[in-house]
Amino acid sequence: MKLFAVPHALIQRTTFATAAAFVLAAAASHASAATVPSGVTLAAKQELVRNNGSETETLDPALVESVGAYNLTTDLFESLTATNNDGAVVPGVAEKWEQKDATTWIFHLRRSARWSNGEAVTANDFVYGIQRFVDPKTASSYANVFGVFLLNGADVAAGKKPVSALGVRAIDASTVEVKTAGPVPFMPELMSNPNFAPVHRASVEKFGKDWTKPGNLVSNGAFQLKDWQVNSKIVMTKSPDYWDRANVQLTQVTYLPIEDENTDVKMFQSGENDMTYQMPTGTYAKYSQQFPKDARNSLILGTRYYSFNNRDPLLKDVRVRKALSMVIDRDLLAQRVTADGQVPLYGALPKGVVGADVTTYEWAAWPMARRVEEAKKLLEQAGVKPGTKLRFAMNTSDYNKKMAIFIASEWKSKLGLTMDIESMEFKVLLKKRHAGDYQIARNGWVADYNDATTFLQLVGCGSDQNDNFNCNPKADALVKEASQTTDQTKRAQLQTQAAKMIMDDYPMLPLLQYGLPRLVKSYVGGYSLKNPMDRYHSKELYIVKH
Repeated sequence: MKLFAVPHALIQRTTFATAAAFVLAAAASHASAATVPSGVTLAAKQELVRNNGSETETLDPALVESVGAYNLTTDLFESLTATNNDGAVVPGVAEKWEQKDATTWIFHLRRSARWSNGEAVTANDFVYGIQRFVDPKTASSYANVFGVFLLNGADVAAGKKPVSALGVRAIDASTVEVKTAGPVPFMPELMSNPNFAPVHRASVEKFGKDWTKPGNLVSNGAFQLKDWQVNSKIVMTKSPDYWDRANVQLTQVTYLPIEDENTDVKMFQSGENDMTYQMPTGTYAKYSQQFPKDARNSLILGTRYYSFNNRDPLLKDVRVRKALSMVIDRDLLAQRVTADGQVPLYGALPKGVVGADVTTYEWAAWPMARRVEEAKKLLEQAGVKPGTKLRFAMNTSDYNKKMAIFIASEWKSKLGLTMDIESMEFKVLLKKRHAGDYQIARNGWVADYNDATTFLQLVGCGSDQNDNFNCNPKADALVKEASQTTDQTKRAQLQTQAAKMIMDDYPMLPLLQYGLPRLVKSYVGGYSLKNPMDRYHSKELYIVKH
């Protein structure tokens, strides 16, 4: 999602052939909340201020697509399953679940789950929330991304079938059945995403588009919405109705929408912020030395890349896209520009992802002089002359700016091409990318679950998250074939082949595998470096006496 060196497989993966039915549940009867080690004394004031990187596009779980919106909505809403701060799948509203057959999952809800107004959370709330998410009337950019995994999901998202045909139903008030379009071995992990959260139907019907505003929002997560001042802050308070409230330590969480990393660090230094979103480029070594107890960093399952608009008159020629990719010195970018532990990337899949092998371009091992020579030939064949201008769109950020300046320098010095950089708010960039109103655009993706399909959807035909507007029908057919097999070895082979086939079309420009260098006050407990997807839920954090 949406917009980092140890990879972790997040759930046990098994074929139906090896286990006719199995139950996945935590050893304890509750989802993971704040686990305070023995001997640790908590501060009297349990309030956290954390930067979220930008103003969120939504608090509606059906419309979530960015990392920032994910952070907020998983504090407010809880899905059938959840992930803890180590990245492991744990029970959410469902206290246990089982796989009935290759395409049928049964989730058993805990009877103690409550909405923030005190009402019980029922199976029908999940059915309504999931149907609403996939319903084309909701216009979620994730409807066909996640919808394809559900029975009839693709047709429902496309408006070809009614939402009642979706593979989700309430067996009774506390049991949800989910049927999938094919074998989905990562189903428990997939269901932890907020897009599959329950929704309080009466609130939506009463308030319409205003149902997520303070005073209107009825949620079922560990926190409830107190205040939302656009471009200033979002404040949440601990929900007295959350089923596991006894294990939630924080009483208040304030999210800041700061896009400028230098401002973020200054607020951290002055004590106005307990947790930055990201350190500025090239500052990791400096701040690690200055704040040795507060610096945090690890690679995660995410890719930094630039989207090529494959419908653009210039970029629709694969030779141009290939030339632009070949000349970028990713080693120099990682070591000298970002300088924060990220690693070069030459494909759609980052290291550590399961369900496919990571592939790389053959020319990645060539000397740069040879790469530049070949790139110039490709541009000449495509009729692109030195001096040609490129347009680049990015969200306001010093980090993004420094990367863009480096990329522009590479294209200028090696190919004679110039690049105009346009900066804008993140939510504006989202709209431009989805609308195809750009030529080249900054992009990034953090896995929604640990499987290759979460990255292949970025380059799949017709995917709402395919901002490149490319399509390789043969590769799509391989992905579809993979989705129907229970043979995990064959599935990985098919998806590896599809990934290579797609990337040989150069639909986008992969740059780096995400690392996430940030500053976290040493008194913030519960922050884990084992987390492979940058998902830090506030219910697992706590403030140590200091």
